[in-house]
Amino acid sequence: MALGALLALVGLALVDSTSVGTLVLPLLMLVHPRVSASRVLIYLTTISLFYLALGVALLTGADLLGDLAADLSGTPGADHLQLATGIGLLLVSFWPDTAWAKRAAARRKAEGAPPRAQTWADAIATSEGKVSTVIGVALAAGLIEAASMVPYLGAVALISTSDLGPGGRLGVLAGYVMVMALPALLLLLVRLSLHQRAEPTLRRLSAWLAARAGGAVWWVIGIIGFLLAADAATRIF
Repeated sequence: MALGALLALVGLALVDSTSVGTLVLPLLMLVHPRVSASRVLIYLTTISLFYLALGVALLTGADLLGDLAADLSGTPGADHLQLATGIGLLLVSFWPDTAWAKRAAARRKAEGAPPRAQTWADAIATSEGKVSTVIGVALAAGLIEAASMVPYLGAVALISTSDLGPGGRLGVLAGYVMVMALPALLLLLVRLSLHQRAEPTLRRLSAWLAARAGGAVWWVIGIIGFLLAADAATRIF
């Protein structure tokens, strides 16, 4: 795999590492009064294995669809479909700026409903050491976020088009997942090293991330949509 592709994968993994499931929720666990390093580690291990398994499944599906995509590539129908998909993604990327999205956010704020991540963190902290609760929350977070993690889907697509064999693809995918979990692991080490001294900074960081979680995803969706539409347009027009 070329160096440029590897650097692109690292960048995508770092974007994925700031999602609610991979960073915001672990941060909330770290600043919870009943913080437990073992639960944080179990959570991160579970969600990492979930994304690894999801990646393997997606890579398998990509291989099965590869021949069909090759047959359709370059045909007028495929170019028009790519153009429509790109325009659709570009339009979807503006969703947070729409009046509907703003009204929904204002309504949730007015109702004072606790963010989903905070609810999950409380469930883990009050689980009285039940590993099943931690694993269940990690799997739920992974399932809910999987469809919206466009950088991860793009990374899988990039790996599927590489010239690596099955073992190499699995190794790169495992490395990608490790980079996703790395920021949360580093913050866990900070929390264990500095104890209560780190809590105010971690609280401010978790609040900042929670307020901006998902913003990078919409940017990535828009960029991918633009690139797809522009590529198809050069062949159509």
